[in-house]
Order: sequence, then structure tokens, then C-alpha cells
Amino acid sequence: MALSVNIEKRLDRFTLQMDFEAENETLALLGASGCGKSMTLRCIAGIERPDRGRIILDGVTLFDSERRICLPPQERRVGFMFQHYALFPQMTVEQNIACGARRAMKGEARMQAVREVLETMGLTALRNRLPDQISGGEQQRTALARILVSRPNILMLDEPFSALDSHLRFRMEEEMRHVIRRFGKTVLLVSHDRDEVFRMADRVAVLSGGKAERIGTRDEVFADPGTRAGCILTGCKNLSSVRRIDDRHAEATEWGISLTLPLRPGTDALGIRMHAIRPGEGENTFRCRVTEVVENPFSYTVMIRPLCAPPDAVPIGWEMEKSVWRELQAEEITVHLPVDGILQLKG
Repeated sequence: MALSVNIEKRLDRFTLQMDFEAENETLALLGASGCGKSMTLRCIAGIERPDRGRIILDGVTLFDSERRICLPPQERRVGFMFQHYALFPQMTVEQNIACGARRAMKGEARMQAVREVLETMGLTALRNRLPDQISGGEQQRTALARILVSRPNILMLDEPFSALDSHLRFRMEEEMRHVIRRFGKTVLLVSHDRDEVFRMADRVAVLSGGKAERIGTRDEVFADPGTRAGCILTGCKNLSSVRRIDDRHAEATEWGISLTLPLRPGTDALGIRMHAIRPGEGENTFRCRVTEVVENPFSYTVMIRPLCAPPDAVPIGWEMEKSVWRELQAEEITVHLPVDGILQLKG
């Protein structure tokens, strides 16, 4: 199913301005809290009304400010799973799911649809349990089943794993991927977790201040996030403002070093991921002093400051496997920063 969104809505801190399309794919809206991710879903679902613009789903206009069209939520065929599931506590699993069936479904057809989704989601044995009698993962499956029984044209997931512990989250991600494949239509996933987005999404829209600063395939966005916000949201820890020296040289001002690289027009910051730093000589070689070594469960983060940098320069973080650091371990070490590992950023 094809979704087209072009809307504006004035909020307290900024104006939400969303313009994107998605079709039979999982599009993740990645952004920090309060950037407009959930509000975008609420506008598509009809819970909130944009100030202006247009929302079209599979050729049906859900909202058009110029034509004064605003379909009520129950007519939009949109499946929206909230962050905290919103199950009715006094109803059984089966009753909760039946509440999601479309009004057009009557009698036996309605119950057959409920039985089918109970089986599909592995909930048949739990159909007579109340929400507080099942686990968090089972509650999530119940919430999904309640959506899917209505046969929506789009599935929207608002931080679906935030209430789960890390072990259960990983298992539920796997189940969700199976659900999405069976669904076979457009899915919008709201998240601020870059790892979750990388595992779940086909394409990514990086949101900041109510706007999509970068939209592309998952691999494109993580390889070249384009903006400071995108860089941070995709997990880059090393950031510096940049000053152009000439056509092939620039100064990373926070790191206190000059780099050989052609700056793209409009670039005002640089980033380098902690795993992109390389030992030994190569492009942009620096002799560095180790300022701190932080042990992680399965790696070390080594903080280094080039000897040519001033003493107040921001150290650069370098992450590596424990066995690698044990071989390299020294107070001073030579590293190089490959040009293809340096991110050029705006904003």
C-alpha cells in the first residue's frame, strides 16, 4: 500500500513539517524525544488534525486541508499500536482482539477472523486470560492481533519495544519482523534506538525539530547521515566543527587537527565512528597519547588525543576488540583516519 504525507502542524516548540512517501516497506522515523515522530503517526491515524496539507493512503484521501477532507479514524483503515498497548484490563485476550474487528464484520465472520489471528499470533492457548495474567511479550502480541484483525492498509508502531527488557526486546523484534513480512504492506516504525532501526527498517527518515532532515535506505543513512542530528542518532560519538583551509585541507577545531580531505559545499561539522579509526600509518596519520581506557563487556573504548593537538582538544574515542587492544596497548600510539570513514555534516 502506498502512503503519501505532506503536512504541517504548529506545535509549542516548532512547526511539524513532514513530507515523505512509503510503499510496501518498513520506514523508520528515527529521532530524539519530542521531535515530532509520534505526532506524525497521530496525524495519519486521525487522532490529531494537521493545520494544512494532504495525507493519501492507497489512493484514498485521508486528509486534505484545501478540499476540507478529514476522515474519522475508524474510516482510515490504519493500524496503530501505541507504546503501552492500551489493552482493556477487564477483557480477555480474545475479547480485546474482537474489539479491533471492523464494524462490517458480523457474527461468525467476526469470530472466524478473531480465531485466525489468535492462531497466527500464537495466542490461542491464552484467549481466556486477562492482560495482567500474561507476559509483556504476550501483551504486545495481543495488541498487534487486535490491530491485524481489522485488516488495515498500513501498520504504525510507536516505540513498540520500549517497555520490554533487552532480552525480551530482542525476541520480540524477531517476532515483529515475521509479522511485518506476513503483513506485506507499508509499516511505519517510530524509534529513537538506532540498533532497533537498523535491524527493522528498509528505509530511514531522520527527524529533528519537526522535519525529516535525511531520508534514504537504511544503509545510505547510516553510511552518510548528512547532519549533526543524524550523525548522533545513528550512534556516532566523535563530532567536531570544521574550518576549511583550502580545497584539500580542513581543520577539525574540537579535535585540534588538520585533515586532508575535500570538503563538500555546506559542510560545517565532521564525524568519525569509533570503529572507523585504524592503527598504523595511512590517510591522516597522527601520533596520539592515550588519555583514558574504558572497558566495555566485549571491547575497549580508548580515548586518544593527537600529540599535535592543544591540551584542551577533545579526545577522540576509538573502540576495538579486547584482543586487539592487548596487542597495541601503549601510552602513545599511531593511528590514521581514512577519508572514506569521515562523515561530512551540516547543521
